[in-house]
Amino acid sequence: MKNNSLDIARWDLESEFNNTDHRTDLNGIDRLIVRRGQPFSISLYLRSGNYQPGVSTLDFVAETGPQPSEQYGTRASFGLSASIDTSRWSAAVTSPPGDMVALSICSAPDAPIGRYTLTLGHSARIEFILLFNPWCPGDAVYMDNEESLAEYVLAQDGIVFRGTYKHPVPTPWNFGQFESEILDICLRILDMNPKYLKNPGKDCSGRRNPIYVSRVLSAMVNCNDDNGVLLGKWTGGYEGGMSPMFWRGSVEILRNWDTQACQPVRYGQCWVFAAVACSISRALGIPCRVVTNYLSAHDTNSNLVIERYVNENGEPLQSRDMIWNYHCWVENWMTRPDLKPDFNGWQAFDPTPQEKSEGVYCCGPIPVRAIKEGELTFKYDAPFVFAEVNADVITFMKKKDGSISKIFSTAAVGQKISTKSVGSDAREDITHLYKYPEGSDEEREAFKKADHQNKLLQQQQNQGLDLTIKVASDMRKGCDFDVFAVVTNNSQSVRKCRLLFGSCALYYNGSMGGNCGFKDLLNVELSPGAERKVPLRLNYSKYGGQLTEDNLIRLAALLLDRTTGDRMLAVRNIVLDNPEIKVKILGEPKENRKLAAEITLQNPLPETLENCCFSIEGANLTGGRIISERLGSPVGPGEDAKVKIYFTPTHSGLRKLVVDFDSNKLCHVKGYRNVIIGK
Repeated sequence: MKNNSLDIARWDLESEFNNTDHRTDLNGIDRLIVRRGQPFSISLYLRSGNYQPGVSTLDFVAETGPQPSEQYGTRASFGLSASIDTSRWSAAVTSPPGDMVALSICSAPDAPIGRYTLTLGHSARIEFILLFNPWCPGDAVYMDNEESLAEYVLAQDGIVFRGTYKHPVPTPWNFGQFESEILDICLRILDMNPKYLKNPGKDCSGRRNPIYVSRVLSAMVNCNDDNGVLLGKWTGGYEGGMSPMFWRGSVEILRNWDTQACQPVRYGQCWVFAAVACSISRALGIPCRVVTNYLSAHDTNSNLVIERYVNENGEPLQSRDMIWNYHCWVENWMTRPDLKPDFNGWQAFDPTPQEKSEGVYCCGPIPVRAIKEGELTFKYDAPFVFAEVNADVITFMKKKDGSISKIFSTAAVGQKISTKSVGSDAREDITHLYKYPEGSDEEREAFKKADHQNKLLQQQQNQGLDLTIKVASDMRKGCDFDVFAVVTNNSQSVRKCRLLFGSCALYYNGSMGGNCGFKDLLNVELSPGAERKVPLRLNYSKYGGQLTEDNLIRLAALLLDRTTGDRMLAVRNIVLDNPEIKVKILGEPKENRKLAAEITLQNPLPETLENCCFSIEGANLTGGRIISERLGSPVGPGEDAKVKIYFTPTHSGLRKLVVDFDSNKLCHVKGYRNVIIGK
């Protein structure tokens, strides 16, 4: 019998054409990187004979992972078809008969992602990387909007929101998912996960499913149970590593993990964990965004209640339940065929190690819609995320004699849930995706479903006195300023009160630092309808030495009504603004043309800055590295720190130049400049 199999001498993977067509060309064009469910082309050059339609044959075997098997879906065998079938592995010839054969090959839209070998007949073996394909309607991560895809898959930089819910502070971040080596590092992260080490065949099979991959990433971005990427640290100094504030992007973190034999990089906090998880998700082809939840509850005993304790001065006592000033996680976009319909779309998952899930420090993915509807039995970890945005807060006072009494306090949880807008640096408020309007019937239904008894029973008791904290709109680091406790008597009788008004430095996760100023007024008398505004002066000479890197101060006013014996507590966190970094680009921004960034920062402090250093980093701007420039001399109060830093952009398009300023007294000040690079 005659062998009609094609005799292949050599081949061309057409990497530049394919990678551009599959939107992976920013990873480089020196190797083949394609997305699943979308055809790619290769050219075969025959040693002898010609391709003849209907006569010539060619067998293909695609394999991934160390134990490829048809049963696990990690091995696929197929032959030539008349035309491509994008619903499964297939191949077809697209050229006329001759000694050059143009082949079109397509992977299944649910094939596991990762490194593949493709054997063609007996003589040819090619290698390629297969990624998720959000442009393919058959892929579980399909997203039907070009602007959203440009933002959530292709954008290599973005904004993470920090600060406070009254004053969100945008922080630039370089995701850098297409910088050299990053994709290989992301695949290595998958190969270092304990599920792979235990059963590689099964783990590689799981990589067809973005739910599985997201859950693996949620565990692997922290190092609590594995050789994960980052070690978290929230207290004490950062010896043996870098402050989480140091990082400007994910590239350096991922490269450090890779070159240090998969030892965790020191140190991360929530926005760093979330931003690194976003880089990896986008690198693998899953649409992803970083989300910030202000006043985020950390409920350790799953009762949907945060029990907060203060002493007789209204100062907080440490407890396991915390309210973080903000907390960041990520959302990945995918379908959820494992749940009932309507729960496709954004899925929250959280790589910051807080509580264990199925014995491992990971959290999610859980449909954002399930949180909104109070569906707490849905996978994965719905109760924990529901509590982060909905928990009730009860405040107790612990007296010197050990007795405990409940005090009246209003504390909102889950405020101004934020993410970067598509196509702009503006903040998009997505609170409505996580919860119904407060007090609405739908909110009540969701609480019923979630068995959130406390919120259902809650009746606002007004004791006739009202206590709030008011602040100025402009509070800058280095300045002295006033904050105010405002007491209003809404009752019909004269009220005599004692007011304690204090402030202390604050870490973003709710832990306390040192005292920044305190006042105790023993006799505050208010006639019916009267209002009293009590100022507290915050002086830099007092708070400057206490302030943490988060620039946060906690204000707390405690009011004791001598008439009724009732106590009220008002708490407000404020963030002090760092000075603005001004960036001016000198020269015409074009590909492969050297540019200069002129960077200026005015010293806002009443003291001299020493060891001043500016650093810049940007995807496709700084060659995947950080460029730093030290100042030769100190910078006095009110003086400008100024440098010129040179860099050479490699790709055209809108890019973000991320800038960091560091000194002895003013640390990790971030700024950025959007630059449009021409061809």
